[in-house]
Amino acid sequence: MLAELRVGEYTREDVMDILGSPSATSEFGNQTWYYISKRTETTAFWAPEVKDRKVIVVRFDDKGRVAAIDKVGLEEGNFVETVDRETPTAGHELTVFEQLFGQIGRFSK
Repeated sequence: MLAELRVGEYTREDVMDILGSPSATSEFGNQTWYYISKRTETTAFWAPEVKDRKVIVVRFDDKGRVAAIDKVGLEEGNFVETVDRETPTAGHELTVFEQLFGQIGRFSK
């Protein structure tokens, strides 16, 4: 279906009819649509491993016509390491006794 798209000939509506709704869109201006597919494999209890990933990037011009179509594979992607920190909150952390006995006398008749 991707081979059907041609730069300059198709509009957003045409792309939607051919490829369906995009997986994601650009944050500013809706000028870029992303179609993302990924294949993973899981062995026993280990974390899933990404075996294949394809991202089709469709860019539109100001008139809403296809300006460019790019394909990005697994090789071009970058792994982003997440941080396991927690954000401290301004509040009071309850002790076990406060949790157990804190509600005594709070109920009205």
